[in-house]
Amino acid sequence: MACAALCVRTFLHVPKLEACEIGCRTLHTTNRRASKEYYDVVVVGGGAGGIAMSARMKRTLGAGKVAVIEPSETHYYQPLWTLVGAGAKQVATSARPTASTIPSGVKWIKSSVQEFDPDRNCICVADGKEISYKYLIVALGLELQFEKVKGLPEGFGCPKIGSNYSVHTVEKTWKALQDFKEGNAIFTFPNTPVKCAGAPQKIMYLSETYFRKTGKRSKANVIFNTSLEKLFGVDKYRIALENITKDRNIQVNYRHNLIEVKADKQEAVFEKLDNPGETITYKYDMLHVTPPMGPYEVQKNSPLADSVGWLDVDKDTLQHKKYPNVFGIGDCTNLPTSKTAAAVAGQSAVLHGTISKIMKNEKPIKKYDGYTSCPLVTSYNTVILAEFDYSCQPLETFPIDQGKERWTMFYMKSIAMPIIYWYGLLKGIWGGPAPIRKLLHLGFK
Repeated sequence: MACAALCVRTFLHVPKLEACEIGCRTLHTTNRRASKEYYDVVVVGGGAGGIAMSARMKRTLGAGKVAVIEPSETHYYQPLWTLVGAGAKQVATSARPTASTIPSGVKWIKSSVQEFDPDRNCICVADGKEISYKYLIVALGLELQFEKVKGLPEGFGCPKIGSNYSVHTVEKTWKALQDFKEGNAIFTFPNTPVKCAGAPQKIMYLSETYFRKTGKRSKANVIFNTSLEKLFGVDKYRIALENITKDRNIQVNYRHNLIEVKADKQEAVFEKLDNPGETITYKYDMLHVTPPMGPYEVQKNSPLADSVGWLDVDKDTLQHKKYPNVFGIGDCTNLPTSKTAAAVAGQSAVLHGTISKIMKNEKPIKKYDGYTSCPLVTSYNTVILAEFDYSCQPLETFPIDQGKERWTMFYMKSIAMPIIYWYGLLKGIWGGPAPIRKLLHLGFK
């Protein structure tokens, strides 16, 4: 069956262009001098980390001194896509105009970055303009790399396949779930870092619940093929998830990495990572793909990157290891913690403190402990709220056992967290639950 091709958008990915005078790259190779703008703080990226930090720095410095570089006209609350893919939310509820999220008094430079030049404290953007700064905050996020799986992204033009990781494919997950009748329902986890590493499992548990509710479970083989060696990195939550997969008869295959999708044949090919060169092919009647992910090329090819392309920052202060006036936040960094919105919240409070001290020529005091959170949705009304630190030890907010499935945590995930995101994190006033944790744990060891 012929499949219609699907164009999956890539953000901020531009080819390398020829140099013009003064070191700035432009869209033209003539010796036209690029126009210039200067700001005390330039934030690259208008996602959760970028908007949160622009709000914080605007309050610190005042209007007109902070700029955000972001080409997208729409800002998405992506954690909601887990529920969109399962039919519990509409994708429109995750979207707001980017203009509405930019803090008043912050300049929105609606363009994409072509080159970082930290030695000259400047950035070149797509229209040839040079943006210079005193301080730089990089919040680029990461890039979905569907094209690294043979047969994608064009395979999304066929039925029975979706991905909750892109606004272009999340509704295809719900369609595949509704259309499922019998056979293999396969969910994948790639052999790369990913944002929200629990999300590939969340849609699996929701799908399994949906099959039970619609009377299809007896005809469904629910399969989780993951490149990892275990279900979750924190033992407390790993054990809970292993028990769920056993109780619900979910097959888990470790060290299986998706390398090809033959959408016309409804086949998925996996490499066995522990047996180089060996592959195994599965027929599928529903396939949820978590794509490979990585840093954007513009960052990867810059002096700001580490050896594999992530922003090279100090794990305690979030200050760049080589350039003291450059800082990073969120998914684009090489911080050794999970890449989640909750991590961004905790990082934003620490980074604000770091930059405030640096501006006063003082040594930063606050240290980021690696706090991150993953609300592990296990059904349409239950969540295991995983919270942990750099050492992969639980760092829980509530004085209860968060390793258990709870309906209260589901409603916090589906109702409270979006409100906190839009009106707390993006406004620069929510820096994670650490103060609440201290209050709630008074008298508890």
